[in-house]
Amino acid sequence: MSSKIEESYVHRKLEAHRSLTAKTVFLQWEWLLVLIFLGVILLNTLLSPYFFNVTSLRDATMIFLDKSFIVFPMAFIMIMREIDISVGSTVALSSVMMATAYNVFGLPMELAIVICLAVGALCGLFNGFLITKFPELSAVIVTLGTMILYRGVAYIILEDQASGNFPEWFGFFGWGYVFGVPFIFIVFIITAVIFGLLLHKTSFGRRVYAIGHNDVASKYSGVNVTRTKLIVYMIAGLMAAVTAVFLASRMGSTRPNIANAYELDVIAMAALGGISTAGGKGRLIGTVIAIFIVGYLQYGLGLINIPSQTLMIVIGGLLLFAVIVPKLKSVRKL
Repeated sequence: MSSKIEESYVHRKLEAHRSLTAKTVFLQWEWLLVLIFLGVILLNTLLSPYFFNVTSLRDATMIFLDKSFIVFPMAFIMIMREIDISVGSTVALSSVMMATAYNVFGLPMELAIVICLAVGALCGLFNGFLITKFPELSAVIVTLGTMILYRGVAYIILEDQASGNFPEWFGFFGWGYVFGVPFIFIVFIITAVIFGLLLHKTSFGRRVYAIGHNDVASKYSGVNVTRTKLIVYMIAGLMAAVTAVFLASRMGSTRPNIANAYELDVIAMAALGGISTAGGKGRLIGTVIAIFIVGYLQYGLGLINIPSQTLMIVIGGLLLFAVIVPKLKSVRKL
């Protein structure tokens, strides 16, 4: 039965692809995102003389791409009609555990990084376990609880202190170049390709879409909904730990309050990229464009010392825009 669902899904996608005309292609959400991206570049260029040059645009990616690694699994979660607002706290706890393993227990930095990744994966797995074990609880409530829990544990371990003194080579993750290209940008491209293929070209991705359309029907059609959700949430936790490695590397230290409000940026990027909050819809290419829209917007406004509160207002406005505009299009069709 699971194969029948996948075949039906593929058939619908092929039929929709055949029906596309040149007009409908250029009315796709991704083209609007391209226009918004160009508008952001133009605005930042007008506001700051230091923005539009190759070095600035290249090096800016090292500042905002760390959180992009969480955006990809968040897209999967939102397509399943779920949410995870604990990702920022997972970043904090994972990085604190890495720093503690290295500075307190004297473990090699390589092993400390592995511990960081394991802690992140376990946090994500715990989220998935609670959400699947207690389906009557919404994912918002569950991950709100774990958001407080993970951040609280991080504070218990380090209190309000910073922990650093990492080896010199560790800084390469955040500030290193490979043939003139930031290392984090190369990892980002590889990650984007992997997640894009996983979502759009595999049976696992088709199961994610099917669950987002109707998880009950998917379950009775042979899709292992519980296992799929567990895997997706565990991947989200793992990628939050990857973000922790890059962020700690860039900062040179970590503390329990890092990655504060990351969940806002991540959800905004996914939603702006066209991932439906109602589940079952969205493509990863739009998410990639949205990452650069929000990232360069924050970077450009930061160059002219715009307060962080204003940046949050702008990101909140983008999130509302991403949610409301598709609804308006649906109303017009009716």
